[in-house]
Amino acid sequence: MHVILATDADWLVDDVVAALGGPETTFTHCRDGRSVVGVVKARTPDLVILDVQSGTMGGVAVTMDLRLDESGGTLPHVPILMLLDRAADIHMARRSGADGWLIKPLDPLRLRRASKAIAGGGCFAKYPRLSPQLLDSLTIYTAGCSAAWLARHVRDVEAGGILRWSPRFESLLFSELTC
Repeated sequence: MHVILATDADWLVDDVVAALGGPETTFTHCRDGRSVVGVVKARTPDLVILDVQSGTMGGVAVTMDLRLDESGGTLPHVPILMLLDRAADIHMARRSGADGWLIKPLDPLRLRRASKAIAGGGCFAKYPRLSPQLLDSLTIYTAGCSAAWLARHVRDVEAGGILRWSPRFESLLFSELTC
């Protein structure tokens, strides 16, 4: 697998290479987001990992640039995993066209799982967990789902279960999302 990693943070490069590195994995590190499109044109990767905050052109701008070239027919679809700083960045990652995202700090197991899902043509997302104290007030956002229903799904997710995508509670996804 060939991975392009765009970040200006050396610690992030170390974490990603340690988690995903192996004899069959190669990495191209781009310190400047503006160089990613050129690197993709030179050698189409199996996965692009973008840091949302990176130098002069962050992950959102790079993703939009890659998706624009894809829609214009100058690039193939490139799977993109965006590394976010906070939960508030989820909306931007989703709207920019990223295939998945994780919120830092990174968990190596979750990073491997996300990379495998996205490189395989799927998607992956890490959402913040909800505290049980918020469940009653969140019912209004879930089109009438009961607090008991939400509590059951919170327990399932916290026990390691996967919550599948549903527009009914899009604004409430609170753990890993794979599709």
